[in-house]
Amino acid sequence: MKKMSMKRTKNMRIAVASAGKDPADMVSDKGGRAPYYLIFDNDKLIKSIKNPFSVGGGGAGVSVAYMLSKEEVDVVVAGDLGPNMVQALDENKIKSMSLTGMAVADAVKRALE
Repeated sequence: MKKMSMKRTKNMRIAVASAGKDPADMVSDKGGRAPYYLIFDNDKLIKSIKNPFSVGGGGAGVSVAYMLSKEEVDVVVAGDLGPNMVQALDENKIKSMSLTGMAVADAVKRALE
């Protein structure tokens, strides 16, 4: 996955895969199977979603991508995004960033740089 710089030209809606429901929690290393997705409008947390696809059969990444497209996000941040999830995000014109080893709040700051 290529690294991208996100230039802020408007309010940016960012979804971050998270181990918990707080911005101080760590970015999840899993995209489709992340326990939570935290959604920010720029740097303001607006919604915390318990990921309904974190357990169960295949296709979690694609299902999450479509769920996040309904939330009208501009970019998704997770530790690892599988190829099917990346393709589904691309189809919905959602950018993706792979970041790990940091708090969700720090990942949001990086996405806004």
